[in-house]
Amino acid sequence: MNERAKGEKKNPRLNVRKKGELMGKRVDPIRDQIDIDRIKSGLEGRDLALFVVGINVALRAVDLLSIKVGQVKGLKPGEYFFLVERKTGKRRSVIINKASHKAIALYLEKRPGALDNEPLFPSRKGVRTPISRYRLNRLVQGWCKGIRGEFGSHSLRKTWGYHQRVRFRTDTPTLMRAFNHSSEAQTLTYLGITPGDVHKAFMNQI
Repeated sequence: MNERAKGEKKNPRLNVRKKGELMGKRVDPIRDQIDIDRIKSGLEGRDLALFVVGINVALRAVDLLSIKVGQVKGLKPGEYFFLVERKTGKRRSVIINKASHKAIALYLEKRPGALDNEPLFPSRKGVRTPISRYRLNRLVQGWCKGIRGEFGSHSLRKTWGYHQRVRFRTDTPTLMRAFNHSSEAQTLTYLGITPGDVHKAFMNQI
């Protein structure tokens, strides 16, 4: 038995884990609005819609890529549709804001014959197959090239959370509900708030 075969016998999930490490790696949000605007200016069509919707609806990648044309076609800003989260099994509403509405409308104008049951973000292989999480991961990494940090598909959802907390001062219970987290502690960890940050807050003098 050669060395490669021995390694595979000891760790049969070696190759799978290598791919999983790329997918499951802790990633950063896109913190600077200038970087967000720069990315938008370099995208069009499907990829522009994917990026804009991704940073505005707070969905995990697997749920973002599951959206069907019929779920969003005709929706107006402030309206919503429902989906069941793949990870939690929870039913949640997805609200379409003005930015998402505009990006989707412009994109669907270029897909006039799109059927309701087709994925909103199809693979280049065909309109009936959605982009894979692996491909989305690579796309985000390409879009964020030159920005300091680690980026991947999950950066889209984290970008939403970061800007809600830092720019718009959205409170933690609201973010917890938006993320469909089971506890505030989970949300604080997700947003990168550490015990040290809490201690620092208590040291502020009023």
